[in-house]
Amino acid sequence: MKLRADLLLVDPPPVPKVPVWARPRGLVLHDADAAYAAGAALNSLDNLVRQNPPWAGAWRQRLALRNAAVAANLTGRREDESALRDTHYLRGAGDDPGPSGHLLMAWRRLANRTTGCDAETVRPVAEQHFGLQWDDDLAEVVVNAEDMVVSSRPAPVLAAEIAAAVYRARPDAELLGFWLADMLLAQKFRWPIPVPLLMGQVASPVFKSGENRRRIRPGGEGWGRAVFLAYATGAAEACDLGAELAQRAATLTAVAPKLRAKGSGDVIKLLLSDDAVPGSWSSAKLSARGARRLFDRLGELDAVRELSGRPTFRLYGL
Repeated sequence: MKLRADLLLVDPPPVPKVPVWARPRGLVLHDADAAYAAGAALNSLDNLVRQNPPWAGAWRQRLALRNAAVAANLTGRREDESALRDTHYLRGAGDDPGPSGHLLMAWRRLANRTTGCDAETVRPVAEQHFGLQWDDDLAEVVVNAEDMVVSSRPAPVLAAEIAAAVYRARPDAELLGFWLADMLLAQKFRWPIPVPLLMGQVASPVFKSGENRRRIRPGGEGWGRAVFLAYATGAAEACDLGAELAQRAATLTAVAPKLRAKGSGDVIKLLLSDDAVPGSWSSAKLSARGARRLFDRLGELDAVRELSGRPTFRLYGL
């Protein structure tokens, strides 16, 4: 079995951690305080992104799953992360993933491609995964997003503004606004691939206001502050997840040389690059039966987790 040298780092750098003082606690009344927390938390996240650890693919896709589950719930659907994972990995080739499955595909696409706020990037996502009809209003917002990228204004401010602009132009495109906010944030930070963050915080207290704790809509009163706090919380949670996956990836790569099955190197790479791998996965080098034995062995070595909780149609991941 052969693995790239960067997948077998002997002493990888520590995963950056967002300090306690940058993690929002309780009510934050001032935009400046919220912006300060967002800046500090996103700085830690920026350091993690630039490390580009071997497990970054699995990390981004795990965050994509989290964001898609929140998006599905916001539209009134009941699928949780586990149900969305099943929909994605167990559907047949060519099967329609359904509305919630398309939302997962949208955020997986965000987490698996280079940054770009042009119409060529955004329009297919809007039409195929959000079910939106492309029109001049959305096209104009995207043109404005391209102009924002070259602005000197802070990235979280612009992310809040682009989401609000989408909502003003097309209230039915609210989810696309959250998606585009993360894309613009990534492009401003010059990240090679975006990190799904904002949508995952929509159900959190930072987006609630008033006595009735109603959700703050994009562009509404308190929107900017809510976005700052959401990015502070989202960046902190993303770094925490990174630290967790780094430990699991270290165990996985440590046991890799002990594996004798042909094709096991491909499985290791898949586990590091995606949220999950079906237990029935197979290739020219490894049969489905061999893959099941390999996953059983990895489970015995505590190098992978079984994610479905089922005795059949199992899914494995970090």
